[in-house]
Amino acid sequence: MNDTFLKACRGEKVDYTPVWMMRQAGRYLPEYQKVRSKLTFLELCKTPELAAEVTIQPVDILGVDAAILFSDILIPLEAMGLTLEFHEKIGPVFPNPVRDRQAVERLIIPDPDEHLNFVLETIRILRRELAQKVPLIGFAGAPFTLATYLIEGGSSKFFFDTKKMMFAEPELYSSLLEKITDCTTVYLKAQAAAGAQALQIFDSWAGVLAPGDFARCALPYVQRIIADLRKSTDVPIIYFANNGATLLDLSKTSGADVLGLDWRVDIAKAVEQLGPDVSVQGNLDPIALLLPEKDLRARVAKILAGGSKARGHICNLGHGIHQFTPPAQAKIFIDAVHELSRKTS
Repeated sequence: MNDTFLKACRGEKVDYTPVWMMRQAGRYLPEYQKVRSKLTFLELCKTPELAAEVTIQPVDILGVDAAILFSDILIPLEAMGLTLEFHEKIGPVFPNPVRDRQAVERLIIPDPDEHLNFVLETIRILRRELAQKVPLIGFAGAPFTLATYLIEGGSSKFFFDTKKMMFAEPELYSSLLEKITDCTTVYLKAQAAAGAQALQIFDSWAGVLAPGDFARCALPYVQRIIADLRKSTDVPIIYFANNGATLLDLSKTSGADVLGLDWRVDIAKAVEQLGPDVSVQGNLDPIALLLPEKDLRARVAKILAGGSKARGHICNLGHGIHQFTPPAQAKIFIDAVHELSRKTS
């Protein structure tokens, strides 16, 4: 198996910089669209054989150095007893937002083997199929990010109801985050036990918080998850706080082996700020994949140079690949990382 990704996570010597892309199993690939046309998004997430198939597609088509489980960060929230819907052009919707004590008390901590076994079965299939290829990354949403969806009832631009609960009803907010943290911890432990070889925690909306509020209302729950995971598994853990350039010093205390960086931060400066005890992942602007090949390769070269002094560097996008990205452009990116990092290593 190509274990270059795992070595970079741990800061071990590698022959080239490994690369994968967030949302690499997805709508930009015609092969994915063919599978997706037969069923809904949630049905695809809950059909292990097909979820495994689309997970493997970018490995075979693009030559990435890691596969990431095809699923969604909101899947475990449905298992907590909530109704989850996905609407075209709107995205995820929770018809009954969680905004009072009664709603929080109704939430359960699901048993992954009982309520989320389709995810674990997908992981087991993938470990067999990927045994001679690349490592498998499991994942979950960070508690703050998951809470925003429950409180807002879906996506939001301003997060008014989330921050209202944080500031005006801190005990209620804390009760909700505690339950989500417990759910996320057992979910990630189950993924590791099923065979996930690395785990990524996505804090997609962390960047909407002031540093002080992040330190008080988001980070402690991530720290607790990672500390609990350390008791039962030694797989590398990646923490990605999107739009988190102002949160790097705090994110460093998460306990993660790798910190994901979006494109809004200069990677060389981030590496200098973070120091020698953590690896980094990132950080090409996803839309920069549309650059002409010469310019895209120049961007890649700059990122590789910036990440070269980190304990370890995994090249990636600064967020998920856009659905209208031509696969050929993604392939240029992957190949450029491999070629250029071999020349400079």
